[in-house]
Amino acid sequence: MEGSSFFQRLKQGLTKSRESWVQKIAAVVQNRRWDETSIADMEESLIAADVGVKATQELLETLRKRSPGASDPAEEMSRTLQAALVDMLRRSPGPKIAPLSARPWVVIFLGVNGVGKTTTIGKLAAQYRSSGKKVLLVAADTFRAAAIEQLDAWGQRAGVDVIKHRAGADPSAVVYDGIQAAKSRGVDVLLIDTAGRLHTKVHLIEELKKIRRVISREQPDAPHETLLVLDATTGQNGLQQARVFKEATDITGIVLTKLDGTAKGGVIIGIQTELGLPVKYIGIGEEVEDLQPFDPTRFVQALFEN
Repeated sequence: MEGSSFFQRLKQGLTKSRESWVQKIAAVVQNRRWDETSIADMEESLIAADVGVKATQELLETLRKRSPGASDPAEEMSRTLQAALVDMLRRSPGPKIAPLSARPWVVIFLGVNGVGKTTTIGKLAAQYRSSGKKVLLVAADTFRAAAIEQLDAWGQRAGVDVIKHRAGADPSAVVYDGIQAAKSRGVDVLLIDTAGRLHTKVHLIEELKKIRRVISREQPDAPHETLLVLDATTGQNGLQQARVFKEATDITGIVLTKLDGTAKGGVIIGIQTELGLPVKYIGIGEEVEDLQPFDPTRFVQALFEN
């Protein structure tokens, strides 16, 4: 029942994308032959939706290779496109280690201010706790006092503790304390918030390296996941942020937030194709349950289904 409820919210959240580019694609193929004119118009719609040049070219090549039947080329083109999208979204490899197979399971969160990083951590903390896991949060974004306060508020809301220092403290020192606390308290999941200052890229890289060194020294198999949080409404700018973070550190997956606030839901395809990183979670609203693991089949179905 819960999965069905989320699917309905997902469909609602993708309304802007569906009305913008998916319906344009439907108009392109409706009552027309499967020809280069149709494909050129489709290319324009996909690029406008921030699907990305690389992914768009691959999708168009798939369409060109198919020879549609005479009965309903529009319907066949739509089915072919949907199948190709699902295939592309499934392709990116996830982490080789099984989720929650270590204890504590250590996850680092990256992302610039305003993308919903701290909120994402809070929602995941609430979900893990409701499933019976013991969760601990680490406020290692010490660059902004507001970030510490926000994570603390989410900790209270989710009913989990937060390891924090004062604003301006050494982030790696907070992380060290977090790992020690997680071990001594028998914590299942340790979620670590970090600062994302892309305007000081060198500092960002060094800070992340230091945090990872502290983690791996105290727990050699960690961090188990490093998730980059991106705001879907920023489109190609989010893709550029991802490139910078990927240069700075190893990333195992993407969390794409605010999909309900954009007509450019196609950016999820561009991110996976351009960067080779899997989208692990998507966010479509403010509630805790509006953040869910990404399911390519359900996503494409929700995108195309009226």
